[in-house]
Amino acid sequence: MADKRVDIILRCSECKHENYITTKNKKAHPERFSTNKYCPNCRKMTKHEEKK
Repeated sequence: MADKRVDIILRCSECKHENYITTKNKKAHPERFSTNKYCPNCRKMTKHEEKK
C-alpha cells in the first residue's frame, strides 16, 4: 500500500527563504498549503506557502 502523505517545503512569501518541512495528504487536499509561521530571516510572522 502506497503512502498518501508527501513531504512539502514551506517558503516565506516575503523573503522567499525555505524555513519549514511538513507533510500533507495530496489525495485529500490537492490545493497548495499555506499558513502563518515565524520567519527567522524576517524576524516576524509571515505567510508561508507550499513550494512548487
